[in-house]
Amino acid sequence: MIADGLRLAVSLLTVFPVRCERVDRDAARWAMTLAAVAGLLVGLVAALVLVVSRRAGFGPLPAAALAVAVMALLTRGLHLDGLADLADGLGSGRPADEALAIMKKSDIGPFGVVTLVLTLVIQVAAVAEAPAAGVVVAAATGRLAVTWACRPGVPAARPEGLGALVAGTVRRRDAIIATAATVAASALAGPTGGVRAAVLGPAAVLVGLTLSAALLRHAVRRLGGVTGDVLGALVEIAVTAALLVMCLR
Repeated sequence: MIADGLRLAVSLLTVFPVRCERVDRDAARWAMTLAAVAGLLVGLVAALVLVVSRRAGFGPLPAAALAVAVMALLTRGLHLDGLADLADGLGSGRPADEALAIMKKSDIGPFGVVTLVLTLVIQVAAVAEAPAAGVVVAAATGRLAVTWACRPGVPAARPEGLGALVAGTVRRRDAIIATAATVAASALAGPTGGVRAAVLGPAAVLVGLTLSAALLRHAVRRLGGVTGDVLGALVEIAVTAALLVMCLR
C-alpha cells in the first residue's frame, strides 16, 4: 500500500512517468502522507539546474528563473494554475458556489494574473539569493502543506475531483511524522554551516506551513472545503514562504 501511495503521489504531483495501479482513498492517504517525497524529487532537479546554471556563468537572476521554470514544468504548472484560480475565486467576493464556479473556468481573471506574476517574481528573487539546497527544502515544504490540508476535519468543497479523493485521508500522527522528518532533513540545508544553518532550514519549513495553514483556513471558511485548486495554491504559498526564509542573511 505504501508503494502504491508513493507512486500515486509522484503521479499526481509531478510529470515523472509513474504507473499507478491503484487510485482510491487508501492509496490517496499514503500519497498525501508522502507528498513531501514528490517535492523532494522536484526540488532536487531544480537545485541541479540552479547549480549548473550558476557554474555555467549565468547571473543570479537568470539561473534562478531557470530553476523556477523547471519546478513549474515538472508539475505541469498545475499548482500555479491552482493559485491563480483560487485568487480569482476568493477575490470575487462571491458566495461559495459562485466562487467555485469561477475557479472551474479555464480563463484567468485579474486577481489570478496579479497573484501569479507577483508569486513568480518573489520566487525568482528568493532563489537568486538562496542556497541550492534551499530550493529542495522549499519544494518539499510545499508538498508537506498538502499533507496537512488532507488531515481529518478538512472537508472537500465538491463531491468530485481531487479534493474529494484526498480530503480527510491523512492521519494526524502521520502528518506529524512527515513534518518531523522534513524538519530534520532541512537542518542540513543552511548556507553557512553551524547553528544558523541548523535553524534556517527548519524555520523555512515551519513558516511555509504556517502561512499555508492560514490560507487553508480562509479557503475552507469561504468555499466550504478543499479542491484541487486549493491544494495547488497551498503548494505555491508554502514554497514561496520557505524560499524567502532560506534567502535570509
